[in-house]
Amino acid sequence: MSVVAELNQLKKTGKGGKRRHKENKAGHLFLLPWTLGLFGITLFPMLASLYLAFTDYNLLQPPEWAGMENITRMIGDDRLHKAIEVTFTYVFVGVPLQLAVSLAVAMLLDRGMRGLAFYRSVFYLPSMLGSSVAIAVLWRQIFGHGGLINQILGSFGIEGQGWVSSPDTALSTLIILHVWTFGAPMVIFLAGLRQIPEMFYEAASIDGASRFKQFFTITIPLLTPIIFFNLVLQLIGAFQNFTQAYVVSNGTGGPADSTLFFTLYLYQQGFKGFDMGYASAMAWVLVLIIASLTAINFWLSKYWVHYDD
Repeated sequence: MSVVAELNQLKKTGKGGKRRHKENKAGHLFLLPWTLGLFGITLFPMLASLYLAFTDYNLLQPPEWAGMENITRMIGDDRLHKAIEVTFTYVFVGVPLQLAVSLAVAMLLDRGMRGLAFYRSVFYLPSMLGSSVAIAVLWRQIFGHGGLINQILGSFGIEGQGWVSSPDTALSTLIILHVWTFGAPMVIFLAGLRQIPEMFYEAASIDGASRFKQFFTITIPLLTPIIFFNLVLQLIGAFQNFTQAYVVSNGTGGPADSTLFFTLYLYQQGFKGFDMGYASAMAWVLVLIIASLTAINFWLSKYWVHYDD
């Protein structure tokens, strides 16, 4: 290569390097809001709460180091144990039911009915509204002593009760509300069903397989990655639910702590009792619970989740 050609190549490389440098600066500039949010809204508050978890802090005075006092207190806190029991019941009953309903509706919509876009939007709407205060208030009215449920039962001669005011049924109403917000996993299931090749069902039909058998031998195995994805997302979301229990119980977790979610008890300790150190310790316990269950799900997934490869 001649000297002139080498000089031209160096000039081109220099121009390309300057162009890449400008593009990198533009990319960093666009990422700046996200970076500030990551450190200012996520990482820094997390580290601050980790420090506060080992302190005695009432929001009004500087935090005082307390060591393992908050951890020891949690071991003997009966209301915390009740909150864990209620939350686990809510999660392990509500999430499977929600996924079952969302899959059933997705399979119904997958048949290609007329007005599919409309029905898909209607079924998705509860997922957008289910965590709102308005829906929680409406739910409390529907399951109240003079609510819609008791009116329907009364038309059949059945005497109703105050479903949200009874310790035996209050949590069940919140589980029903959680199942009702099946729209988001339903849309994901519907997208997954659309990716299953029709030839598999045609071959199974030729072999004489019933629809029931096709569901368990074709649909479920090929849909396991989507089931796993929805399971992890809904599990994490269910542990963080707060609004429904707060509104239905007027912030008390009643009756008889039957709707005392972990997040609601955390709120009571931190913002009603001004015991932010204890609330921070509780928050990290919740993080560890969610992280542990998520890790267990990923470990178990290798035994039942099937990918194309």
